[in-house]
Amino acid sequence: MWSLGGRDSAAPHRDPELCARAVRSRDARFDGWFFVAVTSTGIYCRPSCPARAPRVENMRFHPTAASAQRAGFRACKRCRPDASPGSPAWNHRADVVARAMRLIADGVVDRAGVPGLAARLGYSPRQLERQLLAELGAGPLALARAQRAQTARLLLETTTMSMGDVATAAGFRSIRAFNGTVREIFALAPGDLRRRALSGPAVPARAVSARAQPARAVSAASADGSAGGSDLIATITVRLPFRAPLHPDSLFGHLVATAVPGVEEWRDGAYRRTLRTPHGHAIVALRPLPDHIACRLALSDMRDLGFVIARCRRLLDLDADPTAVDAHLCTDPHLAPLVARAPGRRIPRTVDPAELALRAVLGQQVSVAAARTHAGRLVRAAGQPIHDPDGGLTHLWPTVADLADGPAPAVPAGRRRAFTALVAALVSGEAELDEGGDWSRTRSALAGLPGIGPWTIETIAMRALGDPDAFVLEDLGVRRGAERIGLPATPAALLRRAAAWRPWRAYAVQYLWAALNHPINMMPPREGDHS
Repeated sequence: MWSLGGRDSAAPHRDPELCARAVRSRDARFDGWFFVAVTSTGIYCRPSCPARAPRVENMRFHPTAASAQRAGFRACKRCRPDASPGSPAWNHRADVVARAMRLIADGVVDRAGVPGLAARLGYSPRQLERQLLAELGAGPLALARAQRAQTARLLLETTTMSMGDVATAAGFRSIRAFNGTVREIFALAPGDLRRRALSGPAVPARAVSARAQPARAVSAASADGSAGGSDLIATITVRLPFRAPLHPDSLFGHLVATAVPGVEEWRDGAYRRTLRTPHGHAIVALRPLPDHIACRLALSDMRDLGFVIARCRRLLDLDADPTAVDAHLCTDPHLAPLVARAPGRRIPRTVDPAELALRAVLGQQVSVAAARTHAGRLVRAAGQPIHDPDGGLTHLWPTVADLADGPAPAVPAGRRRAFTALVAALVSGEAELDEGGDWSRTRSALAGLPGIGPWTIETIAMRALGDPDAFVLEDLGVRRGAERIGLPATPAALLRRAAAWRPWRAYAVQYLWAALNHPINMMPPREGDHS
């Protein structure tokens, strides 16, 4: 097979010979990179579909499920192509198409329409449509429609919600549009799709179970239906698929070691946290399992389901291609033993880029414990209180508007100036940290703020912006890890050596940290630790 690690791998569907080889080998590593449509059956599949491989002349390759649907193909009922991991291309690219795909996954088209999406990217709707059609074979409306269909299928197969509530939660404007889309894409009526899931022996590829009250349930009900004083009206458990391998220890260890009290916790073998959503808030619990991440979502508004799932996937870097990343890093003989010992390390990212950036500033030149303390004080002073019926979470991270109007954190003067300047830049839009932001422009904006240096900028680029080539050269742990495995530890020499790791230097950082004995590298105890 071939490596998709290079920048020229963004469009593997354009190489029919290589795609056909992937289909014949049924290699799950390529699920989500492209989709194979079969002209003799009228369906489209994952490359790893267990059905007999079609004849080469009957294969057509598409970059997205939306492109295959637009060409008139319906989703395979056996391999569930709509539930495959997302394409890694949208995470490691910074061009307008990748930025648009990240925003569409975040639900921007459903909330603001195509004009809103285009405005966020600095293009006209017509320009954006042309670019997406040229590369992806589908425009923003078709891409958003495919995403709504995927959410609808999830709810139909795993909940007892009414059809009207499913349509609303999935983002459809009407029952008629919901029924028509489901019939067209899955060749089944919504009711038939639900009955088939209940009677079939196969476990759905994405969702395993769910229990939900109707989306219009009273706010005094708890997620379990008992009186609990919570405004979380629905609880759903879904599977989050990923490309193997995935090493969960450093991923969850990092999130838990840096957890902000009241906003994040480790409880009963799961990382739990609160997050603000477009229509309210949610509490998520993420538990690592061998072949998926179990994701339990408690929502105050079912319309936020797709948004929350997208944020959880981004937090855990689940759409990465670890095979390509690790193969590239293994070419360095000093990194190769670390990769071989624990392959599949992911970058611990964030559900809220602004939150991560502000926490990075609070954590400048202090220990992890001190950074947690400062962030916890800020949350108690300015965060929105919430009720957690299942644990010890107490607040949402404060909005930048709340921080702009509130008192500055009690930290040294230099860090306080940097924090205040970053808040002002986020409020004004000078620093753009959302999924559609331009990485280079954001780096320049951050560099122009007082008290924000290279360590903070690269930490934000790596964890908030999602740049896979960000490199925190100034990080003491990176330099110590490099020294421990025999790499040069001086900044200039290490930077020269790291040039060979591009475009995956952010993943190299995870392996360098792994060379040290630090809590961020260790999975917390499964039971009894509620910190």
